[in-house]
Amino acid sequence: MVETTHPGNIGATARVMANMGLTQLCLVSPRSFPDPAATARATGADDILEQAKVFDSLEEAVSDCGCVIGATARRRSLAWPLLDAEQAAARLVVEQQVTNCALIFGPEACGLSNAHLDLCHAHLRIDVNEAFPSLNVATAVAVMAYEFRKQSGLGALESAVQSAEEETPMTMGEFDQLMTHMEIVLSKTAFLSGPKTKLLRKIRRLLLQGVKSTQEVNILRGVLTSLEYALGVSDKQPQKRAQRGVQNTAKNSAKNNSTTPT
Repeated sequence: MVETTHPGNIGATARVMANMGLTQLCLVSPRSFPDPAATARATGADDILEQAKVFDSLEEAVSDCGCVIGATARRRSLAWPLLDAEQAAARLVVEQQVTNCALIFGPEACGLSNAHLDLCHAHLRIDVNEAFPSLNVATAVAVMAYEFRKQSGLGALESAVQSAEEETPMTMGEFDQLMTHMEIVLSKTAFLSGPKTKLLRKIRRLLLQGVKSTQEVNILRGVLTSLEYALGVSDKQPQKRAQRGVQNTAKNSAKNNSTTPT
């Protein structure tokens, strides 16, 4: 939950999470937490409130996540993969087998900003009455928690899980480092000579849909390092990032992963 203004909504969210068997609640810059109103609305789900993690930024909160889905009630000018509640839950069921996942809900008054949504692999839009589309944030969490619980019982998309296990899923922290590296390199060329914010958002969207693993991040960063060397803007010899990433991955054991409302 990002920048939640009413502590009662945090408590109500904790309650529905407990109802549906979810335990990991993350809060980004809440206006007031801990708060008696949150405890009152939790109605016994105190353990979820006590274990909730608080972050200063969404970037920090999702840095170790390989699948991030952000809820939005509005249609955005820049097209992004858009899922309904059932599709989002099915994707989370699959992805949580191999990586940490986060489902993001924004402030009550305005929802997630474009900057927040740019951190997501896909956007979620719950199907509601178009004449009155704004859901209370705790209600939206309840809808998705129920869908996730229902989908989890189906063992959906086992073949996709098996495929995903072959490589280490990319985290958002690794992806942000890739984007920073790419912006630095492109700024040395004529490609980013004009206004760049919208173009970089489009590049980010493109890469988020194609780059899935740490190994793929290492390949692209190796390409960028080679370009820096060829352009003469770096004396650093290119290294075999991709090969090193595969070797490191072979040493890693499977981790326990979870889906976290944030």
